[in-house]
Amino acid sequence: MPTVHLLDYAAGNIRSLVNAIEKLGWEVEWIKSPGDVATAEKLILPGVGHFGHCLSQFANAGYAEPVIAYIESGKPFMGICVGLQALFEGSSESPAVPGLGVVKGRLERFRNDEKSVPHIGWNSANTLSCRDSSEQRSVYGLRPDSKYYYVHSYAMPYREGELEKDGWNVATARYGSEDFVGAIAKGNVLATQFHPEKSGAAGLRVLKAFLEGRAKEPLLANANSAYTKEGLTRRVIACLDVRANDQGDLVVTKGDQYDVREKSNNAVRNLGKPVQKAQQYYEQGADEVTFLNITSFRDTPLKDLPMLEVLRQTAATTFVPLTIGGGIRDTLDPETNRTVPALEVATLYFKSGADKVSIGSDAVTAAEQYYASNRTLTGKTAIETISEAYGAQAVVVSVDPKRVYVSDPEATTHHALQTSFPGPQGERYCWYACTIKGGRETRDLDVVQLVTAVEAMGAGEILLNCIDKDGTNSGFDIELIRSVKAAVNIPVIASSGAGSADHFAEVFEQTDVDAALGAGIFHRGEWTVKQVKEELQKRGLMVRRFEEQI
Repeated sequence: MPTVHLLDYAAGNIRSLVNAIEKLGWEVEWIKSPGDVATAEKLILPGVGHFGHCLSQFANAGYAEPVIAYIESGKPFMGICVGLQALFEGSSESPAVPGLGVVKGRLERFRNDEKSVPHIGWNSANTLSCRDSSEQRSVYGLRPDSKYYYVHSYAMPYREGELEKDGWNVATARYGSEDFVGAIAKGNVLATQFHPEKSGAAGLRVLKAFLEGRAKEPLLANANSAYTKEGLTRRVIACLDVRANDQGDLVVTKGDQYDVREKSNNAVRNLGKPVQKAQQYYEQGADEVTFLNITSFRDTPLKDLPMLEVLRQTAATTFVPLTIGGGIRDTLDPETNRTVPALEVATLYFKSGADKVSIGSDAVTAAEQYYASNRTLTGKTAIETISEAYGAQAVVVSVDPKRVYVSDPEATTHHALQTSFPGPQGERYCWYACTIKGGRETRDLDVVQLVTAVEAMGAGEILLNCIDKDGTNSGFDIELIRSVKAAVNIPVIASSGAGSADHFAEVFEQTDVDAALGAGIFHRGEWTVKQVKEELQKRGLMVRRFEEQI
């Protein structure tokens, strides 16, 4: 079995990259010291998260000079995400931390005046040769009708001819009005801002081309013009609420306003096994899969071995982003009586195959403390510590609000809005109260206060549930979503209430939401992910097509 070397310097979810390489028939060997770098015949430098954190660890471990020497030797080298960013001279994310300087230029933060930041989702990676009909050639398997998974706040702006004059082939993507570098290639070097290991068959094709040394080759078929438009696609996410049933087995379940027990026999509603369901949705074209462990870890996350195994098995065959929620907090290890910080718990899940962690009730507690201390950031919350280490894009905050009706907006100090759906006494105004403990406890904190606080702490995405809509199949709460989108600059995922493809189309057409999530609609087989995305495309909404052939 051929071998590729991987340099792991504690830079996020490496497990998924190993799984992708092994699926393609290659064996991974690890670079364990700077002296090992020169022995590699093919070298991949992965990375996800904060530029300064990653590059400082990289340099402090003594890898900078050996990697530069390796690249100069002419042997095949690939950088992924921060592995691409590291090749440039630096980044405004950490101005004092130098890059390797292999490529001229410095990364800049995306503007958030017209779009959400981080840039999370599926976008293009178009090379000039792919866009030129006179030369239909693929650079490392990149196709103009494929989409690739990006997750970053900083990028190298694309200025036509600037990198090309130094001999680089450049694949570009567009986010809002900004063009940026999606991938670069020259000689023995390939680097991608996107994650090929999380980009389905399209990404595996790029990884395979690198491993086999196929830098350029003719496109095998004409590009599907329906999918060549540049820009971020609409994400459709499949969510699996996972908990132990009364027999102790992990099952996928779904609640009606968070009640997951059958009314007939009080048993936990069982809609399937987590790993098989995740694989099913991946094959239907889900853009992401989210696991929410609603048992909240009866003991400690460190002992939740079944959920860790679910993640490991899913990551081995499901090559799209995986999010895990439940129990990401400071916790006491009963065996050692040691307090294990949330960052360490999150690292455990990243190493098992998660790309993002979702924080729920503890985010509400952190927000309450934030306002009680006059908006002081302590740097010690789970959101702050994980974001600092792995980047904002690795931290999702899951919000569980419910409506509180008032007759007059002056009757509350909270952010009230006029609603088209009056309350039980005809009230025309409402605000959304945050809840904790699976919706069982309501707090004196509104949803706008919560999302603005967690954005300040470093959260990169909001998973916006709605207790009033959960399990109703009546559509998303458009008023809630508009309110939250107006309050933050980070991406927002709409959740709760999806009962048809029309509901997905409505939320994308009537709000600026970045993604929409479905659960019961998929678990019960009423709609497949593929059918929902086909309906979205018919409505003129840009979606990622599912590709099977690598």
